[in-house]
Amino acid sequence: MTTLLVIAKEPLPGRVKTRLTPPFTPRQAAELAAASLTDTLRAVAATPASRRVLVLDGAPGPWLPPGFDVVRQGPGGLDERLAAAFAHCCGPALLIGMDTPQVTPELLTVDFAGCDARFGAAEDGGFWALGLAEPDPGLLLGVPMSTPVTGAVQRQRLVDAGLRVRDLPRLRDVDTADDAHAVAALAPHGRFAARLARYATAGHR
Repeated sequence: MTTLLVIAKEPLPGRVKTRLTPPFTPRQAAELAAASLTDTLRAVAATPASRRVLVLDGAPGPWLPPGFDVVRQGPGGLDERLAAAFAHCCGPALLIGMDTPQVTPELLTVDFAGCDARFGAAEDGGFWALGLAEPDPGLLLGVPMSTPVTGAVQRQRLVDAGLRVRDLPRLRDVDTADDAHAVAALAPHGRFAARLARYATAGHR
C-alpha cells in the first residue's frame, strides 16, 4: 500500500495564493486556499492508502480531517522541502500539493506495477504529483522549482536515474483567478467551487 503525502501551507491571509489578489482580497484568497486544501484532503482520506501525511508549514486547522499524521515542513527551498517530505516514508509514496482541488480518490489510488515512478504534470509547466516506489529524496534536490520547466526537469531527473516512469493525467493548478474558475468548473460540487461561487455572487466583496 502507498503513503499519500500532501504538502501545504496553513491558509493564512497574505501567505497563500497571493497571485489571486487581485481580484480577490487576501482574506478571500486564504479562504479559497482553505477550501482547496479541504477538497484535497477529503480526496486523500477517501483513498485506500496505508498512511496519510500532511507535511505542513504552519498549524493544523478545522479543515484537517481525522486519519492524518502531521509533520512540519523542513527548511530550505521547495526542492529541499519536497525531498524532506519523502524522507518520512519507508515504502511507496505519492506526494501532491494543495493546489488541485479537482483531484479524486481514483486519481490518487496508484500502484507501481511495472514502473518505479508516477508523475503528474501540471499545465503551468510544474507538476502536481510525484510518486516513487522507493522514495529517494535525492531525486528532487537541485530541481529548479516554480519555473515553466520544473516538471520537465523533474521528470527527466527520474528518467536519468534509470526509473521507469508512468504518467498521470495532466492537471491545472490554481494560481490565478482564471485558474480558479477553470478548476471549479471541473469539480463543481466541491468546497472550492462553492466558495468561489459565493465570491462571484458577491462581486468579490
